[in-house]
Amino acid sequence: MIEQKSLFISLSDDQKLHLRYIAQPNSEGPAVFFMHGAVENGKIFYTQSNKGLAPFLASQGYRCYVADLRGRGQSLPEISAHSNYGQTEAIMEDIPAMLDYISKHSGGFARFWVAHSWGGVLMNSYFARFPEAIEKVDACAYFGSKRSLHNRHISKYLQANLIWYGLAPLYTKKHGFLPAKSLNWGSDNETKKSHLQGMNWAKRQPWIDSDDDFNYAAALKEMKLPPTLHIAGVKDKALAQPVDIKKFMQESGEGVQELRVYGRKHGHQHNYGHIDMLTHKQAHHDQFKDLLDWFARFDRFAHH
Repeated sequence: MIEQKSLFISLSDDQKLHLRYIAQPNSEGPAVFFMHGAVENGKIFYTQSNKGLAPFLASQGYRCYVADLRGRGQSLPEISAHSNYGQTEAIMEDIPAMLDYISKHSGGFARFWVAHSWGGVLMNSYFARFPEAIEKVDACAYFGSKRSLHNRHISKYLQANLIWYGLAPLYTKKHGFLPAKSLNWGSDNETKKSHLQGMNWAKRQPWIDSDDDFNYAAALKEMKLPPTLHIAGVKDKALAQPVDIKKFMQESGEGVQELRVYGRKHGHQHNYGHIDMLTHKQAHHDQFKDLLDWFARFDRFAHH
């Protein structure tokens, strides 16, 4: 039996952040913090009918807290032309507020972190800014996370160069934000600032914050981040090929990191892509199972 409920965190300026809490009744298992990527929201990790990674982990005893960044998903108000926040606010305000809330709600810091796509960049950016959090996290798992795009696949030129770098800025100029949902480019919208900051990082520009010039790459170089499992799909040609993920791993410090690629030629049930690596019904036989083993391997409180 798995229960879901919505938790809301009040930020300033009438902003409310949404966390979806997914767990077995009265569970006291470790807290898991989930972060979605660009033009997405927390629904990438769950459905109302308990499909997806968060309900799967809840069925194994974990208490799952799935984030919706400001203006995304069920966070309020929705993104509009008046939304002046971006990635810096996500890293400096949204994530700290969520982690703080999870600590109070669960009685301890979220010991396991899961991200999809750009969410992994936000999580590692958070570690760079708040290094005291690193030793509180046992392990991370990042699905299709990369910072800069290095692959030269034709679909990358279509999705990144043409759409993300070419058309998206025109739409944000016209609407004051990126209406990715109505354009069918993703399941949620993006603020003008968030799109601009993410686009610059994806274009292989230095990993530096445009607000205060904080150098994430320099900060992380010296750090040992929590052990991180990187998951790639063989059909993820545009957004997170192994070459892209490896570059992200290289700029993410000295800790334990492992990349695994999921597809039939590697003995898996399905050739996974950027989205269905989290939503395909066979995923629990493949990457979800490996993620469980990864968490168990680095769980400091487990009896090995």
